[in-house]
Amino acid sequence: MANMELITSVTVGAGGAASVTLPATGTIPQTYTDLKIVYSGRTSRSDGTADTVNVSFNGSTSNFSGKILYGYGSGVASSNTTRWFGSQNSGGSTANTFANVEAYIPNYTSSNYKSVSVDAVTENNDTAALSYLGAVLWSDTSAITTITLTPDSGNFVQYSTFYLYGISNVTSGSKATGGIVSSDGTYWYHMFPFSGTFTPTQSLTADYLVVAGGGGGGSGAGGGGGAGGLRSTVTATGGGGSLESPLSLTAQAYTVTVGAGGAGAAAQANQDTQAPGTAGSNSVFATITSTGGGYGAGGYVYAGGSGGSGGGGSFRQATAGGSKTASPVQGYDGGASLSGNTDGTGRGGGGGGAGAVGATGSTGNGGNGAAVSISGSSVTYAGGGGGGAWGNTDGASTGGSGGGGAGADSGSTGATNGTSASVNTGGGGGGGGGGGNPNGSGTGGAGGSGIVIIRYAI
Repeated sequence: MANMELITSVTVGAGGAASVTLPATGTIPQTYTDLKIVYSGRTSRSDGTADTVNVSFNGSTSNFSGKILYGYGSGVASSNTTRWFGSQNSGGSTANTFANVEAYIPNYTSSNYKSVSVDAVTENNDTAALSYLGAVLWSDTSAITTITLTPDSGNFVQYSTFYLYGISNVTSGSKATGGIVSSDGTYWYHMFPFSGTFTPTQSLTADYLVVAGGGGGGSGAGGGGGAGGLRSTVTATGGGGSLESPLSLTAQAYTVTVGAGGAGAAAQANQDTQAPGTAGSNSVFATITSTGGGYGAGGYVYAGGSGGSGGGGSFRQATAGGSKTASPVQGYDGGASLSGNTDGTGRGGGGGGAGAVGATGSTGNGGNGAAVSISGSSVTYAGGGGGGAWGNTDGASTGGSGGGGAGADSGSTGATNGTSASVNTGGGGGGGGGGGNPNGSGTGGAGGSGIVIIRYAI
C-alpha cells in the first residue's frame, strides 16, 4: 500500500511572494518514489485573466515541453505549453477565491526524463469554473531536488498555500509528521525553516535546536543586529549556557514558531536622526522559547537593544552594546562603540553572536555563532551583524560566522547599505554606513529568520 507523507508546506504571508520554492530551504529527500504537490493559490494579476503558473526544477527553466486541455465543460480547447503548472485566480476574479491545483511527479529521483500530470480548476461565483488538464515533460536526467513555482504575471497573494508530499510503497518509519523530513539511518530529522506543526504518532524523546530571528542593523554607522537566541540539546547553548535536556513528547500536536528576522533601519537624510533596527522575533517549540536578537543602534543616538544576543552600540556617544537578557542564557552581549569618536572615524559595535561577544567599534565585527551538529553535520548558526562605518577610510566590518551580515563602508559622497543576514540562521543584520551631512546614511541590513530542527532515534 502506498504511503503519502508531508515533506513541507508553505503559506504566503502579508505582502505576497513573487515565487514559492519547495522546500523553502534544503532539498527534497531522495527516499520516496514519487512526489505530489497540492496548492491553493491566487495572484495579484489585475487584468481579469486567469494567471498561468510556471515551474522550474532545481532552478532550471530549460528542456520543458507539454500540452494542456481546458474548458468550462461545454467544449474543450488545447494549447501547447512548456513549464505550465496550473492556472490561478487573479485580481479580476471574485474576491477571496483561490484556484486549486494537484500535480503528480513519478520517479523524480531516476535518471530518466521526468513526466508530470497537472489537474487545475479556477474557482469563481459563476455558473461554471474553468478546468485544466496538463502534461509536462522535463527532458533532463537529474533527480529533482527543488521545485519553484512562479506566476506568469503578478505575485502569489497572502494565504496562498502549498503542500509537497512524498509517495513511497512502504511506510517510512518516521514517528512524527511536520517540517522537512529526512533520515540518515540513525535519526529522523524534522527541519522547520518556517512555522508549522510537529506531531508525534507515539511517545518519543527528542533533541532540538531552536534559533530565534536575528535583530536588524541600525542606520548611519549603526550597530550590527544581535543574533537570535540559540537553545540546543546537542551543543552548549549560546553565550556560555549549559547543554539542555531532551524533551519527552507524547502523541499530540506541538506548534513550531520560527521567528522572523528584524527589519534593518531605513536610511535617513540627516545624521542627527539615525534610527535603530528592529529586534528579531522569538522562535518556539513546545516548552522551549528562544528570544529574538537585539536591534542594532542608530548611528548617532541609540544604544544597542537587548535580546537573545545584544545588538551593537552606535558609533557616537560611547554607547554600550545591548545585553544578553534571555533566560536561560542564549547568546552574548553586543559590542560598544568607541569613546570619543569623531565625525571622521569610527564604527558601530558588532552584534553579539551565539558563540562570542560583538567587537567594539574599533573593528565593529559581529560575534561569531555556535556550531551545532544536530542535523547530521556541523552547521554554524546565530552570528552577530557587523557595525556600520563612518570614516572615509575605515572600511566595512565582517558579520559573525553563522549568517551575520557585514557592516557597511562609508564615503565622502554617501554611504552603502548594511548586508542582510542569511535566512534561517538567526544571524544579525549589518549596520548601515554613515556619509555625514548632507550625505545621509545607508540602510541597516535585515536580521535572518530563525530555524527549528528536531531529531529522534529511529
